[in-house]
Amino acid sequence: MARKTSRKPKKPARKTVAKPLAKARKGKAARVKDLKQRVKADTRAAAGAIPQWTPAEVEEAFRRFQAAEPEPKTELQYVDPFTLLVAVVLSAQATDAGVNKATPALFAAADTPEKMAALGEDRVRGLIKTIGLFRTKAKNVVALSQRLVAEHGGAVPRSREALEALPGVGRKTANVVLNSAFGEHTIAVDTHIFRVGNRTGLASGKTPLEVEEKLEQAIPAHYKRHAHHWLILHGRYTCVARKPLCEKCIIADLCKWPGKTTA
Repeated sequence: MARKTSRKPKKPARKTVAKPLAKARKGKAARVKDLKQRVKADTRAAAGAIPQWTPAEVEEAFRRFQAAEPEPKTELQYVDPFTLLVAVVLSAQATDAGVNKATPALFAAADTPEKMAALGEDRVRGLIKTIGLFRTKAKNVVALSQRLVAEHGGAVPRSREALEALPGVGRKTANVVLNSAFGEHTIAVDTHIFRVGNRTGLASGKTPLEVEEKLEQAIPAHYKRHAHHWLILHGRYTCVARKPLCEKCIIADLCKWPGKTTA
């Protein structure tokens, strides 16, 4: 008689995070200069003392981004506007990877504003304690959930003004929710996009709002739906803070940063 063997259930396939903008580049080859020259170049760029892009250059850059990754997505894990809103609030001064480690247990316990409000601040705090500033974030997540129930019938509003009125929600968070959850053509300027805008000359500005407004003016309408994600991925994986990977950059020949050379 054949011996019966038991099979372990297959684990669900792990979702891999794409790093789309580090693909083979187009245009001229590039390399970064030494550290001293890079620091000087970043200082000049931050002061707006480098050439700004022409409309034709902006069009070409986003054409390449689209060709490399036609449908970019946020790396935060969520299932609906509410879980996205909570994930974005938790991601402030934290990595998306760190947030994604904490939210499965949190959302298993409370995936609606009603459940989150009922869960309470103490339990939320315990579930997100691996995330930086978890005490303040737990307070904000519970408070915004209570406000959603009391003022919006438990639904996430599709209004910037209403979103920014929620505890822990600023302009950047509102822009992410409007873009990723509702398809609005908003651009959330985080530290990565702020760096890319200034360093490249695409949109120089002293504040995130100034960079956002310049990007809104510069980026053609047909690219605005995904512009936020293309730029954040570019800043996260290619145009990194300390030593950008110019040799892999698909827009190196368009970039005005004086900390690199092209040949």
